[in-house]
Amino acid sequence: MSRIVNYLAIVFSVVLLSGSYMSSSAFAQVVSELRTPLAPETPRINGPVVYGVRPGHPFLYRIPCTGLRPIRFFVQGLPASLKVDQSSGIISGVAPAASGNYPVTIEATNKLGKVFRKFTIVAGDKLSLTPQMGWNDWYTHYEHPTDGDIRAAADAMISSGMADYGYQFIDIDDAWERKPGSDVPELMGPTRDKDGAIFSNGRFPDMKALTDYVHSYGLKAGIYSSPGPLTCAKFEGSYGHEAADAQRISQWGFDLLKYDMCSYAAILKDRSVPELEKPYIEMGMLLHDLNRDVVMNLCEYGWGDVWKWGRAVGGSSWRTTGDLGWVKGNSLPGFYAVGFANASLDAYAGPDAWNDPDYILIGTVGDARKPKLPPQPSHLTAGEQYSYMSMWSLMASPLFFSGDMTKLDAFTLNVLDNSEVIDIDQDALGKQGKIIRHNLQEFVLAKPLADGSVAVGLFNLSSASHTISVDWKDLGLTGPAKVRDVWRQRDFGRFSGKFSSSVAAHDVVLIRLHK
Repeated sequence: MSRIVNYLAIVFSVVLLSGSYMSSSAFAQVVSELRTPLAPETPRINGPVVYGVRPGHPFLYRIPCTGLRPIRFFVQGLPASLKVDQSSGIISGVAPAASGNYPVTIEATNKLGKVFRKFTIVAGDKLSLTPQMGWNDWYTHYEHPTDGDIRAAADAMISSGMADYGYQFIDIDDAWERKPGSDVPELMGPTRDKDGAIFSNGRFPDMKALTDYVHSYGLKAGIYSSPGPLTCAKFEGSYGHEAADAQRISQWGFDLLKYDMCSYAAILKDRSVPELEKPYIEMGMLLHDLNRDVVMNLCEYGWGDVWKWGRAVGGSSWRTTGDLGWVKGNSLPGFYAVGFANASLDAYAGPDAWNDPDYILIGTVGDARKPKLPPQPSHLTAGEQYSYMSMWSLMASPLFFSGDMTKLDAFTLNVLDNSEVIDIDQDALGKQGKIIRHNLQEFVLAKPLADGSVAVGLFNLSSASHTISVDWKDLGLTGPAKVRDVWRQRDFGRFSGKFSSSVAAHDVVLIRLHK
């Protein structure tokens, strides 16, 4: 009975968010758009099955698990330097001192049942064995984030259930620093102390207390800087203070650095690869030598084919294009063009080396062209939003939502929180989907998965319903295969040779084929 009540609550919340009277037909349409079914009340462990950490470094991982609370967590075979909080599912401590694979078995139990999952802790030099997942504040707060905004996002990551699906990073983007020449009191003052350590501005009075707050949930904290003198929003950058800033990041307790080219572009002699690599090599080496794990996300807009050298300079992911929020759509919304460009780079992706096409801009989200306006509900259709999430997952992209975490609605969570879609993104094989077909009407992506299955996205690019097919020969399959509707989490049946489906305009059918 409680699942029925919960489902009605979801539908009712969508109706309320519409802000107007809804006819019975409109109400039925809202119900039909919620493709992801409710998670079962029995436990289900989500997220990756492999997790990278450097030997001897601090360890923090919150087991993502849906199901009726309370849930008790147990981990069999856990290294002696680690412990699990049985109530929260937070594993903490210090990573094993020796490099190697440490397989464990996670158990999650509630009053309705229990589930087991194999999980491997990999102590070595790769931190992002699967794409990072989380939230970044930029497209909500732009140049005005505060300590309170970041704490509220962390609160919402837990209360909304997003953390139960594997979202773990809470990232502060630009504008946490002081701003040279500013006349805004909370942004004014010296940018660094006498030893070169950077100050946060008045909106962030205690960075260590903030990361402690995020970590108390078992979540990770991310921060932002530029190798140039100034950030993109003209706040203090890292130029000439790289070592001091790396140490500050560590002292404050951050777990990820987004390093954005910005004003360093004026320092470049040219856009040759050695020039582009230089600031990232320097920061990458500094982060590598810290006593804690800090993932580096390169943001230099795809210059110099960064996907060819990003991992070598210490990056775990790299932006392959400019800011998605600035890309204008024509017959298709802008995320399609960014996705098409990113999809062509499948040969360069793999564990700890992810092509990053920028954030997921759905829900209540800001407009990069009008950043002073408050965030507004996404203009994308339901089909476009499911297509967006499908494409990013098939491309093994980092999954960073950048809408307002305090205004999460049921539909947005329905898009973000599908365990089977996230399984495709977080698959341990680490393959990016390959383009099978791309023309004016359709786009077909196929991603091989660790269990031998294949995930396929059938994207309709046209303005009318269209039947799209995929042939087994294009997927390297023979014989019959079970075809599963990933969004609705139900099986279509067994098919031989090919699969065809009618796909609505600007929509997707996401399937997984099992032999």
